[in-house]
Amino acid sequence: MRRLSLITLTASTLFVSALPAAAHPRLVSASPAADASVASPTQIVLTFSESLVAPLSGIELAMTAMPGMADHPRMPIRGVTTKVEGRTLTAKLARPLSAGTYELNWHVVAGDQHRIENTYTFTVR
Repeated sequence: MRRLSLITLTASTLFVSALPAAAHPRLVSASPAADASVASPTQIVLTFSESLVAPLSGIELAMTAMPGMADHPRMPIRGVTTKVEGRTLTAKLARPLSAGTYELNWHVVAGDQHRIENTYTFTVR
């Protein structure tokens, strides 16, 4: 009985260790970076730890504050086109961003087919 349990445990351990690791893509670098203060960007570049699936990856960008305007309503930024090449997602903006605070929501899918998303803010001066 002990021998059977030992064989079963050994076989289970070998099987589990043979499964591929299910890693998820993580953000490696961003321009503009989280909490950065930048001059009017015309694009956003996000680089991840794994190659991305282009049709399932993208961003949403919104202005959340404007200098001198209290209670600024959330304003989605339109005209953003995204392109994925390998591990890099580039978002081209229709025009340079004006002064204010922006919230960037990104979502990506890599080879494991799991959607990963996150949000960060940056400021344009």
